[in-house]
Amino acid sequence: MGINTFGKIFMPKNKIFYELFEDVASKVHEMGIKLKEMVNEPDFDKRSSISSQIEDLEHKNDDNTHKIFTELGRNFITPFDREDIHYLASSLDDIADYIYASAKKISFYNVNPNDTGIQKMADLVLQGTIEIKKAVFGLRDMKNLREMTEAMVKVNSIENQADDIFDMSIERLFQMENDFKEVIKKREIYQVMESATDKCEDAANVIESIIIKYA
Repeated sequence: MGINTFGKIFMPKNKIFYELFEDVASKVHEMGIKLKEMVNEPDFDKRSSISSQIEDLEHKNDDNTHKIFTELGRNFITPFDREDIHYLASSLDDIADYIYASAKKISFYNVNPNDTGIQKMADLVLQGTIEIKKAVFGLRDMKNLREMTEAMVKVNSIENQADDIFDMSIERLFQMENDFKEVIKKREIYQVMESATDKCEDAANVIESIIIKYA
């Protein structure tokens, strides 16, 4: 199938799905930025304020995800397979959920985020949201498949790095931390942040599936 033919198939009159997915991806990226700000903020009250901002973004994304599912039931013509729309919406929502969960645990446990593992994980989560945003925005016209593919490769690399950092952080935590409560708290935070990168990879896999079906 040629690119021109593919473009016609992929460009229905109703562009609401593109708009919603792009809005979700933008907010997920913003949540990644806020999480990075949060772990670099030494003041507890300011961290709590940033956490509240992340929560607001997560709620807005919940609304957008609901709108996507509503439009899916309302529209006979969709830009790509209905199951892929559902999978992509769910995977993007999962990224938002895990970023919010990371922020919430840091605030709830009152953990000092000036920790190598938390800092590096936040970097990787942010990088993952940047690449996912690139890939999602590429869906509208599919003009730059190379950039989309590169973004998905980077997401896979980010997830692998997160696995390594998780393992090293757990090892270091048991070696350096004598307070068992702190061990439990930080381990949970590492785990949920690593899961956020897993969800980025899930979203990248859905986008890759869409490209394979239509390119």
